[in-house]
Amino acid sequence: MADTVLYSQLQPWSTVAATPCMEQVAGPPMPTRTGQYYQTPRPHPWRPTLGYENVEVTPLPSQHATNSLVDPCYTPYGMATEPLKFPNLVTGFERNPAHAARAALYTRYTPLEWTQSNLRHYNEADTNRNYSERLRGDFIRVMRETDEKTAQGQRESGRRLGERITDTTFWRNEARTELERLLTETSLLQDAKRNIDKAINDIEAPLHIAQECLYHREKRTGVELVHDSPEQCLLKEIETYRNAQAKLKCLASKVGDQLRNNRAAQHELETDVTSKEGALGIDNICHQLNNFSKGINYYGGIEKFDPTVSTTHTWAEHSNRIVQKSQSERGHSSQMRSDIDNLINTCAQEVWDAWSNTNNALARRAAESLETKSKLQNHLHKVQQELFDLEKNIELLKKGIIDKSAPMKVAQTRLEARTHRKNIELCRDTAQDKLVNEVRDLQDNIEYLHKKLQEAEAQHQQLLKTRASLEEDLHNKCNSLFIDREKCMGLRRSFPITATIKY
Repeated sequence: MADTVLYSQLQPWSTVAATPCMEQVAGPPMPTRTGQYYQTPRPHPWRPTLGYENVEVTPLPSQHATNSLVDPCYTPYGMATEPLKFPNLVTGFERNPAHAARAALYTRYTPLEWTQSNLRHYNEADTNRNYSERLRGDFIRVMRETDEKTAQGQRESGRRLGERITDTTFWRNEARTELERLLTETSLLQDAKRNIDKAINDIEAPLHIAQECLYHREKRTGVELVHDSPEQCLLKEIETYRNAQAKLKCLASKVGDQLRNNRAAQHELETDVTSKEGALGIDNICHQLNNFSKGINYYGGIEKFDPTVSTTHTWAEHSNRIVQKSQSERGHSSQMRSDIDNLINTCAQEVWDAWSNTNNALARRAAESLETKSKLQNHLHKVQQELFDLEKNIELLKKGIIDKSAPMKVAQTRLEARTHRKNIELCRDTAQDKLVNEVRDLQDNIEYLHKKLQEAEAQHQQLLKTRASLEEDLHNKCNSLFIDREKCMGLRRSFPITATIKY
């Protein structure tokens, strides 16, 4: 009954001009009221008794008693003698039911229904309040538990980050200390390699002198071509120099390999130190972050992304392996430096002995060297003059090519402008043919000039190569002449073997 009353309350008074807020939002659909709109359970004083024939009415003894059942307006007991009058209620009902619905006055609910509705509202309010109180209690408990778990998780994460920072700092310091030691050892080994390279280069000078002596002694004519003691000493001296150079170069190659190994270990240490410093910076920032830090943000799904490539065990093994490898390379480097010093001293003694045995073996060679030098200088002067003339011609060719640029632009601009003619005016006339031929001729001329320029530049390069060859040959002759005249006898009598080999 209450639901029926509630649904009837949700219905509009009329379907005519009903506002959207009066539309039904819940319950079963209600049919539109048609026909007799207002059949109330009790009659009204201003309504006829049509449809209420079974209602018993006790008339008053008055002059209107005889007409109470037929008079549309009767006077019940206790009411005024003059009835209420409403304009055209009965006759207007059929003609305008909406107007009758608005004008009719009647009660829709009983007092019992009104009381039950109030009780229902009270009970519903109490039930919802009780449920809401329980929910609020659960909410507070859940919020406290989640806050405690969150705080505990943050503290545990901070502690783990602190432990990680300590471990990373330890291995960073180990790698940095080993890196400094390796850099010091590598610097010492590089100095030793420079010493051995200098020893190899220093042997070149006496070897070159000995070879020049043999070359000049081969130029002797007649009976002077004798295989004497000085020549035998020179051959033995050259062999000694070459053997010493071979030993030094072999050790220098090993030193180069060791330097590369040191550099590889250094790279691993530097990479490890850099990675650990970067990780320390990130972990320190993460360790200092809190709920009030700036820059924190959501990164959805980041917990599902796993970019890690190692574990704690493999990470520590990697750092330990790098440090141990560096220590091993430092040991090899120290042993190699000792070998370098021993070999340099041995070679120095051998070179000194060979030099002492061939100290008086050289003779005259100045005249032929001076004649050859004079000829080389003459040819070098002619080649230099030819280079100067050829360079002038190259500049003229370049200028000729540049001068063709403006006519080419003019011809191509004219052709491009004539392409904008409209319709039938796009005629291949003699002017068009002449412009096309002009462009082709200019292109052929430029191509021909470029070809000649390439030939000139190629010849210029050949002359430069010839000049370089002459200059190198002249330098060798000057050096040979300088050794023969100034150093060959004088320098060999006071050869600074200690200053050349030992450092």
